[in-house]
Amino acid sequence: MAIGVKVRKGSATNARARRHFRVRKKVSGTSARPRLVVSRSARHLFVQIVDDSTSKTLAYASTMEADLRNDKGDKTAKSRQVGALIAKRGKEAGISTVVFDRGGNKYHGRIAALADSARENGLEF
Repeated sequence: MAIGVKVRKGSATNARARRHFRVRKKVSGTSARPRLVVSRSARHLFVQIVDDSTSKTLAYASTMEADLRNDKGDKTAKSRQVGALIAKRGKEAGISTVVFDRGGNKYHGRIAALADSARENGLEF
C-alpha cells in the first residue's frame, strides 16, 4: 500500500494517520463481513458499511442528516444516535456482522459511544 502522507513524527494528526495505516493493513471488509468505517471531524461523525471486495458502500449514516442535525444534545449523544441508525440501516441491507475500522481514532468518547450503540442495536463486531 503506497502511502503519500509523511507520517513519521509530529502532530496528533500524524499519530492518527499512523494508527489508521496500521489498522488498515489488517482490516478489510468482505461481502460476508463488511467493514464499518468511522470518519470523525471536529463537529460531525460519518459512518459507512463498506464491502471492500466490490468497493461498494452498503449503508451510510451521519450526524449531518436532517433528523439528527436539529436534535439537541452533545456530540456523544448524537454519536449514539448515529450508531443506532447505522445498525438499523445495516439490518435493512441484510448485514448482521461487520469488522470495525475506527479510522485511526482512539476507541474513546464519540467512537466508543457509536460502537456501543451499534452493538446494542444488533450489529455484531
